[in-house]
Amino acid sequence: MIRKQQKLRRIAMAAGWCWSVTALGSETPRVLPEIVVTPLRQPTEVGRAPYASIAIALRDPGASALARSAPEIVAEAPSAMAQKTAHGQGSPFLRGFTGFRTLLLTDGIRLNNSAFREGPNQYLATVDAAALERLEVALGPASVLYGSDAIGGAVNALSARPPVGATAALGGRTAYRYSTAEQSHGGRLEVWGRANERWGWIGGFSARQFGDLRGGGAVGRQRKTGYDESAGDFRVEWTPEENLRWTLAHQSARQNDVWRTHRTVYGLAWKGLQRGDEREHVFDQARDLTYARVERESADGSETLTLYRHAQSEDLRRVAADRARRAEGFEVAAWGANAQAIRRGDLGEWTLGADYQLDFVDSYGRRYDSEGRLKKTEIQGPVADDARYHLAGLYAQNRFAPSSAGGAELVGGARYTFARAEADRVKDPIGGGGMSLSEEWHNVVGSLRALQPLGSEGRSSVYAGVSQGFRAPNLSDLTRFDIARSGELETPSPDLNPEKYVSAEIGARLNVAPLRMEVCAYRTWIDGMIVRTPTGREIEGGLIEVVKKNAGDGYIHGVEGRADVQLSDEWNLWAQAAWMEGEVDGYPDSTAVKRREPVSRLLPTTVRTGLKWTSQNKRWWAELAGEAAEKADRLSAADRRDRQRIPPGGTPAYAVAHLRGGAQVTETLRLAAALENLADADYRIHGSGVNEPGRNFALSAELRF
Repeated sequence: MIRKQQKLRRIAMAAGWCWSVTALGSETPRVLPEIVVTPLRQPTEVGRAPYASIAIALRDPGASALARSAPEIVAEAPSAMAQKTAHGQGSPFLRGFTGFRTLLLTDGIRLNNSAFREGPNQYLATVDAAALERLEVALGPASVLYGSDAIGGAVNALSARPPVGATAALGGRTAYRYSTAEQSHGGRLEVWGRANERWGWIGGFSARQFGDLRGGGAVGRQRKTGYDESAGDFRVEWTPEENLRWTLAHQSARQNDVWRTHRTVYGLAWKGLQRGDEREHVFDQARDLTYARVERESADGSETLTLYRHAQSEDLRRVAADRARRAEGFEVAAWGANAQAIRRGDLGEWTLGADYQLDFVDSYGRRYDSEGRLKKTEIQGPVADDARYHLAGLYAQNRFAPSSAGGAELVGGARYTFARAEADRVKDPIGGGGMSLSEEWHNVVGSLRALQPLGSEGRSSVYAGVSQGFRAPNLSDLTRFDIARSGELETPSPDLNPEKYVSAEIGARLNVAPLRMEVCAYRTWIDGMIVRTPTGREIEGGLIEVVKKNAGDGYIHGVEGRADVQLSDEWNLWAQAAWMEGEVDGYPDSTAVKRREPVSRLLPTTVRTGLKWTSQNKRWWAELAGEAAEKADRLSAADRRDRQRIPPGGTPAYAVAHLRGGAQVTETLRLAAALENLADADYRIHGSGVNEPGRNFALSAELRF
């Protein structure tokens, strides 16, 4: 079974999921795969996945060569948007949700932790895109198998694995990427090998240096947007028996000097934006993951056990307009375990599992005068100091195909969640002294889905589903004492309740050569979402205090789709589009009057399309691609106040075009190049703190040995 799984893995490596999305420049035709890896946690035929989901293969020839970061790759999916508070940061929005309402995973292990804050965060950018084999996205609540806090969806970054084979082997690759608009150079050295059919290993190191980002013709150079990053990883696999595999893996990543320029005097005044007044606002990030995993396959199922330690740290230095200085940050050491068993029998296929994660959180905050002398040591940093957060779950899912239903399948399941927050050092926003807290929550969520294949081969299908979501308050909700949006300071809110969601979707896939297409409509009902509320108090140098309340009742609904036409052996035409809208209750000001407003930072209606040519021998390819988005003017009160990132009246509409191409020069050498933003337009992704690159020439080379 392990060998069968390895065969399916090789197929899935070049596959997308039910959406066929080409990452930046692929030498292979843009086709839907026959085998996909889905939220069912195992390879599945594309027509039998009862989910709106996507995988982007990153080891196809040239596929990942021009991609800069993991958030930008996720943004290739319909209903997805990569907001960038800074050039070195990126937060995926899935169906209108981001931050701690979107579950991020790496190799199936939670990247999310209890310090994740409200709104966009930067942590997916610490996942090295050059080390990945593929990146998978499940859209909508992934409540049962992937965690009940996956409200917008789940993103799973899967790293490359050792080669499969029965004989000894040794190989590797070097990759280089250059970009003019970013003034960047980056590369990766990767080596892999097998001692025999039982032992295999892979490891690599990546380093990138980015200069100041150049925007379009009017904006030009965006000062202080450059940064450096590096990452290293290794993975060892041992297969002592045909159906048994042990894995030991480690990942490390570092980012240095990532400026949030919109809060500083270096911010843009584009389209009426307001610059901040800080002299410095700079982040350093670190992430280290070590895990051990054992997998066993049998004729009637499989078992998997994973143990891990996932550490993340964040350090921020700020210099105010009066040159007063602050240093603050936190470190989270998350220890966890998850176990899963799949059993197949007369009553269908059962997936049973349990997971547990314990976060140990330490934070600090120090204030200095303009001469650098220490003035005060704070009780906590951005979140509580000396804190713990427990998150445990039990889940069960059944996949059943009635023999009389013409291939139809029903997938139903439930997850029990327990969460407990303990914090010993929390700053009281009123008196300024210290306090502690201890809270816990329990809940059960469920999911029910159905799929009906169409046609004699079942390659087309319709599907529908209803899923619940539940998110307990985390340490950031309860104890955050830090900058929120422009001009706002969030203070601790210890008395919060869990958020609850229900999402329904219905979709259809058509796979009739030469046309392949899919469309999905969805709606998410929001109950008690935790939202920020201004109190009217000015604190911390004129910042407006905001606290959190369970005030957000509302909805988000939308439609997403894609179409792919193979015009001939050489020519392929593709397009995808997404539309969404939503409203949620909140307190837009300090009058204690609740009002319904647009959901913050929703993806504006967006269309992407492209025409691609591939030579008959598959050695050459070229693509003309474009993207257009309407004006993002459905703004909440918080959006309207965020004048450092969102221009008055909303983020302007844009349309950009890109020309890309590549060649398999020899069996071991691949080249790819792109001329992006051909018209040198000035534009930004809604809610971002920087503009996107202007006209940009990017070049990549990969040499295998």
